[in-house]
Amino acid sequence: MKSKTVAGYFNNGLPYNKFGHGPRDLVIFQGLTFENKPLSASMFRFFFKIYKFLGEDYTVYVVNRKSNLPDIYTLKNMADDYAKMITEEFEYPIDLIGVSTGGSIAQHFAADHPKLVRKLVIHSSAYTLNKKARDVQMHAGQLANQRKWREACFSLMSLSLSEKGIKKYMGKLLFRFISLFSKKLLGAPEDPSDLIVTIKAEDNHNFKNRLSEIAAPTLVIAGSKDPFYSETLFCETAECIPDARLILYRKLGHPASGRKFARDVIAFLKEA
Repeated sequence: MKSKTVAGYFNNGLPYNKFGHGPRDLVIFQGLTFENKPLSASMFRFFFKIYKFLGEDYTVYVVNRKSNLPDIYTLKNMADDYAKMITEEFEYPIDLIGVSTGGSIAQHFAADHPKLVRKLVIHSSAYTLNKKARDVQMHAGQLANQRKWREACFSLMSLSLSEKGIKKYMGKLLFRFISLFSKKLLGAPEDPSDLIVTIKAEDNHNFKNRLSEIAAPTLVIAGSKDPFYSETLFCETAECIPDARLILYRKLGHPASGRKFARDVIAFLKEA
C-alpha cells in the first residue's frame, strides 16, 4: 500500500491525516509536535512507516490537537476536545492508539469517556514522563519560545542518543543534520505557543492515581530503552490499569516499532 494520505480538519478544529482502506475506523492521538496542524509530507512518511500495517484492516486517522490553545490548557482539556470530535465524526466506540504525548492524553480520554473506547493501546507512553524527559521538554519549550527551532529539535532528539559513544562522537553531526532538515520535517512556526502549552500540560501530567478508572481492554507497549519514560514506569502503568497487558521490547527505544510491534498490536486489536 502506498503512503497516500488525506489531510484536513474536523468540524471542531482538530487536524488530521487519514490513510488506509479497512472497514473499521482507528484513531491515533499524535505525539508532541512543533505545530498543531496536519502532518507534513515528510513527517507523514515517518509516521506511516510505523503504522502502515494498520491500513489493511482499518481506516486510520492520525489526529493532532487544535491550534491556538489557551495559555492554561490541560491534557484533560485536550482529551475532551478529542471526545467531542469522536462523538461528532465517528460511530463509537472506536479503537484508539495514543503514542507518547498522545498516550498521556489517551489515559484521560479513556477514563473520562469510557463509552467512546473499544480498545486502547498506550504506545511508548506511561502515566508520567521521567524527570530527565520533563526537563528536556521544558528546555525545548524555552528554546522554541526564542524561535530557536533547530536547537529545540536537537534538544528533544539528543535524549534518544546513548550517553556515551554516539552522543560523544555524533552530536555535532546530528546537530548539522537537524540544522539542514528540521524545518522541512517539523516546521518552524511563527507562534510557538501550542508547543509550549502542551509541554507545560504534560509536565503536570501524573495519572497514576486514576489509571484504575480505565475500563477498556488496554495494551501498554513500548521499548525498555525508552529515554522519555522507563521500564518501571511502563510496568506500573500496566499494573494499575485493570487487566491491562504489557509488552516490552528489550532493545527498542522511543517510539517502539517494527515487525514484532506490528504483529502484537494487530493481535491485540483483533482479539474478541
